[in-house]
Amino acid sequence: MEIIYFKEIESTQKYLLNNLKVNRCIWSDYQTNGIGSRGRNWQGSKGNLFFSFALNQPNNIPIQSLSIYYMYQLKQLLNSYGSKVKFKWPNDLYLKNKVAGIITNLKNGIIIVGIGLNTKYANDFDKLDINIDNKMILVDYFELLKQNKSWNEVFEDYKKEFDKTKEEFNLSKAILNEDGSITINNERKYSLR
Repeated sequence: MEIIYFKEIESTQKYLLNNLKVNRCIWSDYQTNGIGSRGRNWQGSKGNLFFSFALNQPNNIPIQSLSIYYMYQLKQLLNSYGSKVKFKWPNDLYLKNKVAGIITNLKNGIIIVGIGLNTKYANDFDKLDINIDNKMILVDYFELLKQNKSWNEVFEDYKKEFDKTKEEFNLSKAILNEDGSITINNERKYSLR
């Protein structure tokens, strides 16, 4: 993975979408106009971790569940450092409030994954409950991804957490399906990409 650092950038996601190259990661401690889910901006304070990376589309992961696959592994990494973050379906990490979000895009058969993580500061959200260097998180995360875990392996772990936290996140009536979607009142809802 080629890792490129910017002290400040408009958006790591926009940069990669405009400069598409597989196995490239763009990261920064500050982005001025980050992209969030559903067309929202992801605003974060200077010093937090913002990164996007581009990979060939994996064959074994349902496309609608790419966010679950990549964010759940980040959650596991943060837990291994001692954080108490939890995964909220379909694409966020929470303590009491939101700590991190993920967005995925597909362009020309390449996936672009963007993550914003409040490691140091937070205005309307929470910040991470441990003190850790942004670059260390990034390096360790890509080492974890090199293990190339299957969707089934990641999903089996995620299902256990979903069952434990679904009431906390107002999903008590949700049924988690094998492709990462949920069903509520016989209506299927898919993860955000």
